Amino acid sequence: MQKMAEPLGLRDECGEGTSGAPALAGSCLADNRLNLDVYPDGCRRFLQLFKEQQGEVVQVEFLRLSSNDCLIDTTLGSLPHLKHLKSLVLKGGHARDEFGSYQHGSLTSLPPDLGNLRCLTHLDLSFNRLSILPSCILHLPSLHVLLVSHNSLVTLPEDFGCLSKLTFFSAMKNQLKDLPQSIGELSMLQDLDLSENALELLPEEVGNLHNCTELDLSGNRLLSIPDSLANLKSLRRLHLHSNLLVTVPASLASLPNLSRLDLQNNCLRAIPAEIQALPFVHVRGNPLGETEPSPQADKSSTRRLKRLFLASGEGSFTVTSEGCKVVLACGIHFYFPPGAASDPLRICFRSLMPDPQWVKLRHHDVLLSRVLELQPHGVQFQQEVQIWMPYISPQTLHQHEVVVRTFSGQSWSDLKTRVKWKRKSKKCVAHCCVLHFSWFLVVSRLVQNECKVPAEGTLLFSSVDPNIKVIFPPGVTKEPRSVKLQVLPVSAEEIQEITASAGCRASPLLYLSQDSTVDFLKPVRIQLPLPPGITGLNLDRSRLHILHGDLEGQTWNDITSEVVLEFTHLYAVFEVTHFSWYWLWYTTKTYIGGIAKKVYERLRLYQVNFIALQRKRDPEQVLLQCVPKHKVDPVLKKLQDRYRGPEPSDMVEMFEGEQFFAAFERGISIDTDRPDCVDGRLSFIFYSHLKNMKEIYVTSPVDRKGQAVKGQVSFYRGAVPDSIPEDASRRRKGPDSLWLATLPIKLPQLKPRRDENPSSLNGFSFPPLNLGNAETGYLTQANLLSIARRVGADWQSIGLNLGLTYQQIECIGYNNRQDLNKQILDMLFSWAQQNSEDPDCVSKLITAMKESGRQDIADEIDAIIELGRQKYSESIRRVGLEQESSTEDSAIAMT
Repeated sequence: MQKMAEPLGLRDECGEGTSGAPALAGSCLADNRLNLDVYPDGCRRFLQLFKEQQGEVVQVEFLRLSSNDCLIDTTLGSLPHLKHLKSLVLKGGHARDEFGSYQHGSLTSLPPDLGNLRCLTHLDLSFNRLSILPSCILHLPSLHVLLVSHNSLVTLPEDFGCLSKLTFFSAMKNQLKDLPQSIGELSMLQDLDLSENALELLPEEVGNLHNCTELDLSGNRLLSIPDSLANLKSLRRLHLHSNLLVTVPASLASLPNLSRLDLQNNCLRAIPAEIQALPFVHVRGNPLGETEPSPQADKSSTRRLKRLFLASGEGSFTVTSEGCKVVLACGIHFYFPPGAASDPLRICFRSLMPDPQWVKLRHHDVLLSRVLELQPHGVQFQQEVQIWMPYISPQTLHQHEVVVRTFSGQSWSDLKTRVKWKRKSKKCVAHCCVLHFSWFLVVSRLVQNECKVPAEGTLLFSSVDPNIKVIFPPGVTKEPRSVKLQVLPVSAEEIQEITASAGCRASPLLYLSQDSTVDFLKPVRIQLPLPPGITGLNLDRSRLHILHGDLEGQTWNDITSEVVLEFTHLYAVFEVTHFSWYWLWYTTKTYIGGIAKKVYERLRLYQVNFIALQRKRDPEQVLLQCVPKHKVDPVLKKLQDRYRGPEPSDMVEMFEGEQFFAAFERGISIDTDRPDCVDGRLSFIFYSHLKNMKEIYVTSPVDRKGQAVKGQVSFYRGAVPDSIPEDASRRRKGPDSLWLATLPIKLPQLKPRRDENPSSLNGFSFPPLNLGNAETGYLTQANLLSIARRVGADWQSIGLNLGLTYQQIECIGYNNRQDLNKQILDMLFSWAQQNSEDPDCVSKLITAMKESGRQDIADEIDAIIELGRQKYSESIRRVGLEQESSTEDSAIAMT
């Protein structure tokens, strides 16, 4: 088939095509491929091309569209006309919601005419909203690969086995409860992934999948597996972890090609000796050796709870009525007591970066952890579940306490929290108990004292400063109400530094709140200590002011004339009927409200410095970080061996949870397709106790062969928290007021390249490589070169699935920015060199191809490996015959 670029009038990334159709990027269209899922308006582009040049579009063989596109339903009607279509990808997950979750696409069905695509061999419908499998799929006679993962499928059709040519089927992360018996008719199926569903039983017919090499049933509710699995003679990998298995058939040990059997995190108390003897079996997280308790015995004393240890890639586990202990790779622990869940329950978890749009911090709060989301939301447990969350110790925060905060979907609330220091892990953990799951994080807040005020009255005092008291007289309320008290001590040195006046002094700042909107029936008496250095003996009453602040601290009113002030030698006492902020000041100033407002704002600000460092071995890699002033020297000392750069910026002030941006300027640019890039600038959120650091590869459109590029990175303010003082917001308007700091960045002059090896491909030389081993088959340098020719625009996705970092991908793209072939080869051989000693590297390469939607390349690698394995077997037989012949010749000679 001819290339599509010319018939469709698509020349390059910037120009217009000859027919007037909008130009698509080179990565969108390659040969007979049309990759439109990377564009937010991909469906619109397709419909326009289909309308203007239908004759050429219907020749497309490979098509990718995003099902998050609002025009996807309209586009579906045109797809049956693409009679030559071989691969169709209609995936969701191209957009994120406010919590950072991938949004599922809008597909709930497919048009019946899609079943007329007789050439279709590859169909990917992942991350959609399918509750039943569209019937048209069963009419695709050539279908080899089908992906429906991350949908809502409850069952598969009874005649699912009619897809006789299917070799790969993935339905992971659905809600499948059973499988049809016809699944055993998929005689050509090689890879079956049914992980993270709700399967409780498997049909015996699964044992008829004689060509199956990998079977993933992990994360289900299986109590047992059928003996017929022992008939899967081609099976190499069997994943059964995170189920409810109490037994496994010993016949699994007889599978001749099995190289991995994962039984972790089940309920196995005993494992057949034949299976235990296998060197590749994994059994961690099972209650092995434990006996079943008698019904009369005390369960709490005779049974140890099952323990689950989850690896970094796992995102769910199952809880049964027996309870369990769970340890996540990030250090979070759970304790589910027996009876907490009446039925088996799948728990999903993930860690999210805090977004100030929905993580609303209160005044003087400090964030100490990422956000932990636990699903399903709202499910009520029968008993309290315990959670231990590690956090960053707030060593510089005095008069604060650590609490776990949870989000109900409407508002955040604090949980009763205990703090503990773990000696083994050397981490602080916050412990809480909950009856339902939602979102959780750890914060440091002002120490909070609270009490229930009855009609008889009561006394509440601060544990931070016992001299601060609140007295509730009898009859102050009809119904009991909850009252909370917080205190923010302010030193005389801080007041003097901020106000630049030695005559200003203030008492600790008092915040009172209650759970009722009704004022008290009687005045409440408040006792505050006099400001430092002031006593009843030297008190000048004309200089003493009681200030009342609103809930946001935006206004401070002098209410001295509105209350009756009483004095003792050490205290001031006054009465109020409603709660908010109260502050006692001693000064000669007449307008104290403005001064208090300025001091209060500064108390919430952090003094920080920006650093911009370049890696010594690779100056294009730049590290940016916003560091609190007291941490700058330790951070620079830690980085000095690997990075160099200018001195940190001048000190600036920022609020907790404030957004800021980094912009590269004067001949330096970055990849603007990054998810954290907004209008060409990198987005940051400042949290004083979390790392505000990013590493990024920079480029320059300037020709660096002649000279170095002297550019810069500037930092600008972005959105500020909703509750900052009005004056602070007003001062930050306009481009000049948004600027924070600028630091120089220098990209050195490029050295002229040496003569390239004329025998290498495209001027790119490669070391000799043999991936794998002789018994399982090798991938050679020539094999990798053959694979590279088929990768195309998917190289970045494949690289990430192989485990390369985003920074490595960026660097490869930059170093070979003029040549797609070199980008592919650099990525593939960089990975190969790093993993040449890994015996499982070939299987990882195959998995990465599948996860990137390139089943065609995965099949090619499998074919190469199978051929190598056959050659190895033949050589072994040949050597054996030669040895036998040599032995016979020796015997004849001796006679």
